[in-house]
Amino acid sequence: MKSIKKTQGRKTALRRLLPLLLAAVVATPALAENITLKASHQFPGGKGDVRDEMVQMIAREVAAANVGLEIKVFPGSSLVKAKEQWKAMLSGQIDMSAFPLDYASGFHPQFGATLMPGLVKGHAHARRINDSAFMKDIKAIMDQGGVKVLADAWLAGAFGGKEKCIRKPADVEGMKIRSAGATFSQMWAGAGASIVSIASNEVYNALQQGVAQGTDTSTGSFVSFRLYEQLKCVTAPGDNALWFMYEPVLISKKAWDRLDDAQKKALMAASKKSEDYFESESKKLDDKMVETFKANKVEVITLTDAEADAWRAVAQRTSYKTFAEKVPGGKELIEKALSVK
Repeated sequence: MKSIKKTQGRKTALRRLLPLLLAAVVATPALAENITLKASHQFPGGKGDVRDEMVQMIAREVAAANVGLEIKVFPGSSLVKAKEQWKAMLSGQIDMSAFPLDYASGFHPQFGATLMPGLVKGHAHARRINDSAFMKDIKAIMDQGGVKVLADAWLAGAFGGKEKCIRKPADVEGMKIRSAGATFSQMWAGAGASIVSIASNEVYNALQQGVAQGTDTSTGSFVSFRLYEQLKCVTAPGDNALWFMYEPVLISKKAWDRLDDAQKKALMAASKKSEDYFESESKKLDDKMVETFKANKVEVITLTDAEADAWRAVAQRTSYKTFAEKVPGGKELIEKALSVK
């Protein structure tokens, strides 16, 4: 009889205690999920490449914010090949990347406008382009495609020749040129060159083995990939830059949507800091390329106004014409970009 009463007493106590326990659980704030993001890029890690430093800076700043978010950086195409990174973000193989947006033009051909000969005229002009209707359209396409921009970055670029300088269109006739994207490929081909399509981290070997005799790429990549060891002459941006490429830091929307508000805030603050850092360094990349190539006894030239105009004329009848005719909304995109003074 006593044991029955004890059992009933325990049940009554539990019934009274249960609401209190439930209330305590509800009142306890949920612990934020610890999340690790994988960031991939093709550039050399730990060797002073500004694009690597942008991603590393974001990782460091986010870690310091102590919001349960870690970013693991995989440089040098160690996790994903350069031209596979857009697809890898969409599949969830990686969460973040920094790469030339034109590499994803196979998915969205409009991205080819972010590497269009002569479209961006200098670093200050690139900053104005960032705030333009042109870039709003590009970012809307990215957003619809499942990717969000964390930090903007435009890099100036140059041309290099293994056997001679590239000054005018006639100089590339019959030359095997590695080109970063379709729009420049069309310009080179229009001047009589044959095109080698490889990522920037493969250019050194291509030049060394004779697969390519010339290349275009960013001034940062000319230095990071030690192309001064393979080239006889480089055409620097100078006052007549023809080559500018958009290379943002990106995150997949799948990864973004996993983050809580504190993590998103910390990531955006870190990304803004990296964007500001890049902006302060971008012109220095051009100067560093000139200094490095001269120090390695490579001839450095710039285009005259007349030479630049000759290249723009080739681009107008090749790259611009093809883009306007074949890319959905291409004509309007180019017009919006050209309207930015």
